[in-house]
Amino acid sequence: MSGNGFAAALAAGPLVLDGGLSNQLAAAGHDLTDALWSARLLADDPAALVAAHRAYFEAGAEVAITASYQASFEGFARRGVGRAAAAGLLARSVELAREAARQAGAAPPAAGAGGAAGTAGATAAGRPRWVAASVGPYGAVLADGSEYRGRYGLTVRELEAFHRPRLEVLAAAGPDVLALETVPDADEARALLRAVRGLGVPAWLSYSVAGGRTRAGQPLAEAFALAAEADEVVAVGVNCCTPEDADRAVAPAARVTGKPVVVYPNSGEGWDAGARAWRGGATFRADRVGGWLADGARLVGGCCRVGPREIGRLAAEVARGRS
Repeated sequence: MSGNGFAAALAAGPLVLDGGLSNQLAAAGHDLTDALWSARLLADDPAALVAAHRAYFEAGAEVAITASYQASFEGFARRGVGRAAAAGLLARSVELAREAARQAGAAPPAAGAGGAAGTAGATAAGRPRWVAASVGPYGAVLADGSEYRGRYGLTVRELEAFHRPRLEVLAAAGPDVLALETVPDADEARALLRAVRGLGVPAWLSYSVAGGRTRAGQPLAEAFALAAEADEVVAVGVNCCTPEDADRAVAPAARVTGKPVVVYPNSGEGWDAGARAWRGGATFRADRVGGWLADGARLVGGCCRVGPREIGRLAAEVARGRS
């Protein structure tokens, strides 16, 4: 399997993920109200995505998650983008993250098995940088918040048919790992696990959770167990949830699967869909990472509303633990 360099690095971990791409873009003045969200900039302003990824690399992140979370053939088609052009935009998301690593001081990527790229280069401390191709849930494409509910009324087979074509394009673009992220429903996880088979690129699977269950209501132990025997999956965990829910999920993910855990929660603020605004205070703190690592986490970072400053602090905490 290509990407085995990433799996080896993960085993030696921990690795620091980036933070929220959308909040970094919004802070730079970009309008993300489009249904394509940050994926709109793949066509309209790719340089903005390079700058956002670079900000996280320079803050201390070792893994950049691409701008393909909300990208799909169906979503681009609604904007009048044909299938070939949409495939090119999906592949561009990986290329832009690679470019950010190069601009941040990385060496050219090394070709891995099957033509996939290995590391994108080394940080100032000599540690490699990696690119994770984001694969968001079906609900993200609907752009109606259903990614936080699951239960779309589709079968596992229909969900697999939706995910497989864009997974094939992203895998062919040569990321180090596929990020199957913000998955709200164990049924969709089943579809994604089927869809990644045979692609030759490792993947992580991370659920969006609340109160010890998936957003669709399944017990986390049952949801995590789906990935226990999946050879393609190199890490299992949670993202796009509160830091408190993340704290409670790491140990069960490690215990149930025996795999490294990935964890990257939101800031802790709540999204008010009616007002289209964030409410409440942030509870994301870099010093939480010690507990995550003790419980089995090996990929740690942040999601929505967690910016380069917080990732820099988290990276410093991880570095202290390495020394």
